[in-house]
Amino acid sequence: MIKKLGWFAAILVLILVVSGCGNENINASNGKNAKPVEDNSNPNASDDDVTVKIGVQGKGGLFGKAQEQKWFEDAFGELGVKVEWLEFQSGPPMIEAMASNHLDFAGMGNMPPISAQAAGIDFKIISQLLDGKNNVAIIVPKDSPIKSIADLKGKKVAVTKGSNAYNFLYLVLEKAGLGNSDIQEIQLQPDETQPSFESGKVDAWAVWDPYITLNALSGKGKVLADGESEGVLSPSFQLVRSDFANEHPELVTLYLKTFEKARQWEANHQEEAFQRYADERNIPIELVKGMQSRAAMINIPVSDETIADQQNTANFQFELGTIRKEINVADVFDNQYIEEALK
Repeated sequence: MIKKLGWFAAILVLILVVSGCGNENINASNGKNAKPVEDNSNPNASDDDVTVKIGVQGKGGLFGKAQEQKWFEDAFGELGVKVEWLEFQSGPPMIEAMASNHLDFAGMGNMPPISAQAAGIDFKIISQLLDGKNNVAIIVPKDSPIKSIADLKGKKVAVTKGSNAYNFLYLVLEKAGLGNSDIQEIQLQPDETQPSFESGKVDAWAVWDPYITLNALSGKGKVLADGESEGVLSPSFQLVRSDFANEHPELVTLYLKTFEKARQWEANHQEEAFQRYADERNIPIELVKGMQSRAAMINIPVSDETIADQQNTANFQFELGTIRKEINVADVFDNQYIEEALK
């Protein structure tokens, strides 16, 4: 058992977290939710040069390695382009920053893009980042009598509205013949839910990693259902601001090429990478390995099947009233950049 793991340390995700938590109302903002992290820009570049703004969720992990090695700075610097790193808590603030031209690239779960498209925000999905089988789950306390989804009837279930976990929860409930009136929905952000989960104030929690792995490996909770067991996927994607892509298509391809270089480094140096992630957060390597097993990153074109599944998700959210209009999700998918990058 992992002793005295601080949940707050684990939230600073060791890999690019593409969870997508937050509420469903996405509007343009001034980007104040973004925290600048280390800026490795070329100090000799002029102010007139293009600056690529890359969003990450949490410090460290693979993007931390990329920043340390200056893989993005070197790649873009050859074209006279600067790189600026921005840190976010979740997907919706990233979308807001894109809407106000404060962010160019971001990775996140499947729900924030649906909410953003319904809100009229202009972006493109340019690659798939997670397959979505195990990165979202419903967990219950370790000694909970809840054994099945049907047992959630009448129970207090914590979830972040507008997140991929929110979509997962209600799809799973529907499969079990339950509706939103059959549970007591407790809308909380993860930092609020963790103490409530540990103290027994909620009976179950629909959430994403690292919270799944943290609670399972620390013995605080157990997985009741995940995407693999329920046949409900929660994929994650890489996004680009549409105006940026239209103005600098070659930079979109370069971003994906450089990300693939970083991803290949991790795949070819797993022990070094996982130990690095554990050391930088001062947590056991078992937690890192558990997170990686649930959320190993990919970087591939989005398949027709995944797009169709995303459309089903959008239709379901419209029925729930989470989004206020029907959308055609195929309008935001564009595989040309990742196909070029992987040649």
